[in-house]
Amino acid sequence: MEKAPPDGDAATLALETVTKILAAANVNVSGTLRASHDSEADGPVIDLTGEDSGLLIGRRGQTLQALQFLVTSIVRTHHSDVSRVVLDVEGYRNRREVALRDMANKVAERVAQTGRSITLEPMSPADRRVIHTSLSSHPSVTTESIGVGENRKVTIMPRRKK
Repeated sequence: MEKAPPDGDAATLALETVTKILAAANVNVSGTLRASHDSEADGPVIDLTGEDSGLLIGRRGQTLQALQFLVTSIVRTHHSDVSRVVLDVEGYRNRREVALRDMANKVAERVAQTGRSITLEPMSPADRRVIHTSLSSHPSVTTESIGVGENRKVTIMPRRKK
């Protein structure tokens, strides 16, 4: 028999859900609500901190993404107006975004200098979005996603002269 959702909003449910999952996994991490409804995420944002926080990130953020997907799925079953729940471990998302933007700009300059396309390693949709957005107004290069599923990559190509 399915339990009734806790009374309250999506943010409360998201925080309770992530707290229960972390407790069940015996991970020493606590969550705090940064925003009950972030306009960019179209849902709540929860910051996770604690002794075991490094375990939650995983390789290239895959563990964090999986946890976020699970929490978002649970919250959506009770709050269909929520697009996603964003989980962040000790500022990891911001650090990752800065690193991706820096890498994208360096690769773009190399592509502009050599005139040869460069294909990056496979990335998550969120990481690919950062690359595309950071180079969208670059005068010398353009980007394109290629591949399928977990092998989807971004190719940075010289912009065709008109």
